[in-house]
Amino acid sequence: MRKLLNEELGRLSKDEFRQHDKTPVIIVLDNVRSHLNVGSVFRTADAFLMEAIYLCGITGLPPHRDIHKTALGATETVAWKHFPTTLEAIQHLKQNGYLIISIEQAENATMLNNFQPARGVKYAVVFGNEVEGVEQQIVSASDVVIEIPQFGMKHSLNIAVSAGIVMWDMVSKLR
Repeated sequence: MRKLLNEELGRLSKDEFRQHDKTPVIIVLDNVRSHLNVGSVFRTADAFLMEAIYLCGITGLPPHRDIHKTALGATETVAWKHFPTTLEAIQHLKQNGYLIISIEQAENATMLNNFQPARGVKYAVVFGNEVEGVEQQIVSASDVVIEIPQFGMKHSLNIAVSAGIVMWDMVSKLR
């Protein structure tokens, strides 16, 4: 086996990326504190051709050196928008026909492996603050709450890791 060279990967140019059909998912970051996590989510959004990222509340905004450190250029390809509060973002998304999914441990949550996204539906997936998770107000306003099954002692994942797991799962089920 031989490791592929970058030029063999068939990567899109920035213009091709912007014009390419996107996965009908907007990632919503609910008061994410770490700029490094924000950059990692940008990179995940680029990898899976997500429609956009909504950065809410105290979530860091590009340009910022720590975001760029982990995004590796994805802030130049992935569309993003800032909202003063996550609730404003959710209201905007609902008005535009998005189904709101919070990723959280909650009563009656659907386990990720049991969730089946439907083609033709637009999704907004909310990931929460590193300590507090998704705000209760946002969980209550969600159409669906999904939990990532975990079996260890901690029962928590880094937000960037959670975003990678959930976006891969959605993309693999939608494509």
